[in-house]
Amino acid sequence: MRRFASITFAVAIIAIMATGASAALKLPAMFTDGGVLQQGMSVPVWGWGDAGSEVTVAFAGQTKTAKVGEDGKWIVKLDALKKNNEPADMTIKMGDETLEVSDVLVGEVWFCSGQSNMEWTVGGAILPEHVKPDDFPNIRHIKVPHVRAGEPADDFNGAWQTCSAQTVRGFTAVGFFFAYTLDGELDDTPIGLIGCNWGGTRIEPWTPPEGFDLVPELDSEKLGDKSSMFNGMVKAVQPYAIKGAIWYQGESNGGEGETYFQKKKAMVLGWRKTWDQGEFPFYLVQLANFRAATDTPGGGDGWARLRESQLKAVRQIPKVGMAVITDIGEERDIHPRNKYDVGRRLALWALANDYGKDLVYSGPLYKSMKVEGDKIRVSFDHTGTGLIAAKKDNPQSIDPPAPAEKLEGFAVAGEDKVFYWADAVIDGDTVVVSADEVKAPVAVRYGFRMNPIKINLYNKENLPASPFRTDAW
Repeated sequence: MRRFASITFAVAIIAIMATGASAALKLPAMFTDGGVLQQGMSVPVWGWGDAGSEVTVAFAGQTKTAKVGEDGKWIVKLDALKKNNEPADMTIKMGDETLEVSDVLVGEVWFCSGQSNMEWTVGGAILPEHVKPDDFPNIRHIKVPHVRAGEPADDFNGAWQTCSAQTVRGFTAVGFFFAYTLDGELDDTPIGLIGCNWGGTRIEPWTPPEGFDLVPELDSEKLGDKSSMFNGMVKAVQPYAIKGAIWYQGESNGGEGETYFQKKKAMVLGWRKTWDQGEFPFYLVQLANFRAATDTPGGGDGWARLRESQLKAVRQIPKVGMAVITDIGEERDIHPRNKYDVGRRLALWALANDYGKDLVYSGPLYKSMKVEGDKIRVSFDHTGTGLIAAKKDNPQSIDPPAPAEKLEGFAVAGEDKVFYWADAVIDGDTVVVSADEVKAPVAVRYGFRMNPIKINLYNKENLPASPFRTDAW
C-alpha cells in the first residue's frame, strides 16, 4: 500500500513539473485564436514567463523583445498596425518554448459594457431577416465572465469566437448590431467586440478608484462596493488596445439625477486614465421608455432625471455621445427586444466622429430657448436636414417612424412652476410652444417622465429627439 502511494506521489510530482515547464510562457485570454487587434495605434502584447528570460513577439512583419520581470510578467508594444482581414499568426518565444496565436485579424476593437441590456444576446433579440450572421466572419466576440474582486485581476477565462449563425446567439446584441452597422460602412474592416457586462449592476462597481479621485463631488467611501467589477473584469482586459467603448446601463441607478452624472464622469475619466491610451470615444445609450405612461405635464417621475444626467454627460464630457431610444421601449419589459436600432444609432456616432463619415448621427438635442411674448422658441443641435413629427407605432420594428399630424409631449410653465400641455409647431429648425393657460411662459419640458410615450419629435433622418427640460426646478 505504501509502495503504491509512493509511486502515485512520484507520478503526480513529475506531472506537476512537466506542466510547470510547458506553461512557463503564458498569454492572457485576450490573445487566443481568432482575435482582433486594433489598427492605427501602438498595441500592447503581454503575458507571463520565467523571471529574467527574454521573450520575443513576432507579428505582421514586426519583431519585439522584452525581459520578464521579477514578478514574472512581460510586455511589448507593437508599432501601429494596418488593417488586415486576412488571418495571420502571432508567434511568441521564450527560450525553447513557443506559443502561436492563429487566425488574428487587424481592425477595430470596441469594449461593450453595462448591465443586462448590453449583456442581452442576439439569441434573445429580434434578428432582422436581412441580417445573415454567416456573412460576417470578420466580426469577432470575446466574453468576460462575471467576477468581483478586491484587487485588480490580470486575466480571465475566455476565448474569441468568430461570428456565425450558431455563435452569434451568444454575442451582445447591441454590440453585434453596432458592429454590423460599422461593417456596412468600413470596407470589410474586422470588428472585435469585448463583451464585459453584467445584468442588474450599478455604475459604482464599474468605476476605478482613480475615477472617483477625479470627481471631488463624490465620496467613494460612501458609495459601497468600491470598484469590485472594475477590478475583476475591466482590469482583466487592460491594457488591450481598443478604439472605444459603448455603454448601456442606468436602470439600477434609475432614481438618481445629478449624482449619476458625477458617477458617469468618474467612470469615463477613470477608464481613460487606467487604459492609458488617451481620450478614447465613449458612446452611451439613454434609457428607453418603460412602465405605464403618466399624463402629468410636468413629469419628473422615474428615470426622467437620470436621462437628463445622461444628456449632461454628452454636453460636458469630451468625446461622449448618446443613442436616444425613447421610441423603442416596451411598457412591460425593461429589456427592449429591438436591439438593432440601439446598435445602429450608437454606430452612427462612431461613423461620424471616429471614421470620418459625412452623415447625421444624432437626433435633436436641446440647445437653447427664447421667450417671444406668450410663446417660447426652442432651438436644437443635430436637426439634420430638418425637423419632423413622426411616430414609431411598433417599438420592435426596425422600420422608420411614420409621419404624424402634429407634435406632442411638450409642456410649458410660468413663474408659478405649474406645467400645462402645450401646442408645439415646427418653425424651420426650431419648435415654438405655447399654452392658453400660460400667458407668460418661462420654462419648457419635453418627455420629462418615466415613460414619455407621447413624444414624437425627430429629424428627417428618423433619429428621435432626447427628452429635456429648460428649468432646474
